[in-house]
Amino acid sequence: MSTLNYVGGCQCGSVRFETVGELTNLCVCHCSDCRRSAGAPMVAWGTVARKEFRVTHGRMAEYRSSAKVTRGFCASCGTSLTYAHDERAHELDVTLASFDAPEVPAPQAHVWVQNKLPWVVISDGRPQFARGSNEPAS
Repeated sequence: MSTLNYVGGCQCGSVRFETVGELTNLCVCHCSDCRRSAGAPMVAWGTVARKEFRVTHGRMAEYRSSAKVTRGFCASCGTSLTYAHDERAHELDVTLASFDAPEVPAPQAHVWVQNKLPWVVISDGRPQFARGSNEPAS
């Protein structure tokens, strides 16, 4: 967990944002929805209170990717920026790689490992969870 303030944005600079306060649930997600939305084998996320996230430049586009999930991205370059789940309306997940200094905070675990691609080898020593962060991978 971290209590630093972070700034970030999309690849083209059209959308800029900042977070203030604690980042939690620092994880790398291997689910197929995250993979497809980012076009990557996995996505690193951090959770912030929705009231502690602010777009400082431009405007994020949103896409309802499932019945309960809305993803935020840049309409100009397509950079994946946020994930919002209706059942966690007070929280927002932010892609760690979209921060200007993505080295910190570092993910603390891997989630949805049951869906990871077979050619992905996890060898970083972080805990692995089959689904969410409460079900250990076997």
